[in-house]
Amino acid sequence: MPSLKLRFVALLGAAAISLTACGAEISAPAESSSAATTITVEDNNGTHTLSSPPASVVATDNRTFQTLSDWGITLKAAAVKLMPSTNPYKADTSIVDLGNHREPNLEAIVAVDPEIIINGQRFTQYQDDFAKLAPRATILNLDPRDGQPFDTELKRQITVLGDVFAKADEAKKLNADFDAAIARVKKAYDPKATVMGVITSGGNINYSAPGAGRTLGPLFGLLGLTPALEVKDASTDHQGDDISVEAIAKSNPDWILVMDRDAAVAAGEAEYKPASQLLESSEALKNVSATAKKNIVYMPADTYTNEGIQTYTTFLNNFADALEGK
Repeated sequence: MPSLKLRFVALLGAAAISLTACGAEISAPAESSSAATTITVEDNNGTHTLSSPPASVVATDNRTFQTLSDWGITLKAAAVKLMPSTNPYKADTSIVDLGNHREPNLEAIVAVDPEIIINGQRFTQYQDDFAKLAPRATILNLDPRDGQPFDTELKRQITVLGDVFAKADEAKKLNADFDAAIARVKKAYDPKATVMGVITSGGNINYSAPGAGRTLGPLFGLLGLTPALEVKDASTDHQGDDISVEAIAKSNPDWILVMDRDAAVAAGEAEYKPASQLLESSEALKNVSATAKKNIVYMPADTYTNEGIQTYTTFLNNFADALEGK
């Protein structure tokens, strides 16, 4: 018979093997569940293969800030100075600030060694710089493309981001809410009613041209709105076109849609005048149909530094509420 000492050693060995096996059973699922998945996505510049979800994220496209924040995405660096105060990222001191598009601090991106840079809109011009400074990063540009339906382009951006960050269900919900808001406006709007888009900036009321005008322009074609005024050679200027208030008044719109640019960038300044004050105190506009009937609908205050799908969804639902109320 084996000695007690030998039997004890054998029991210890068996126990060790058993514990090792148990440990392997417990740790394996945890390792597999945390592994990133390789995916392929397409942006404005082509096809990219990357890990989803990426570990180190940089964002400069202000259309994406609210979506990324709502999805709980941690940013290593971002164009924080471009962010509206309504976004929680604005107060997050752990995010390296790349500045704004006029005075960027591009070199700061090197320290965070990003896997992905969500670039676009105001920072589009720095695509090549980012490629040199962060050579291992995938750079995605999902700006709405010229000549493509605006609603489809906004939803494309959200869908791709949903794929990148494993948030496909959340992306579908955002797109569905946007579609529902569009449908509400189309159902309630009478094409006989004329519409004017304006942008207030620097105390002025400027014209946002149907189709071409910043922010509001694309909504005319998307919603089938009848323009109260159309001018030649209209621009996409962020402050709107310098068309006289008298010309706007003469067109006598039934509805006025407003984007207050300064509400997002100058609301704290002493000389700031809210869009509502400018329009409602304008002598030229006081007898216009939209003013008399209170058919003026304002975009969210942070629109100019946001402009994401959520901003449009909120505005479209507000517009639908106003239309349905008539």
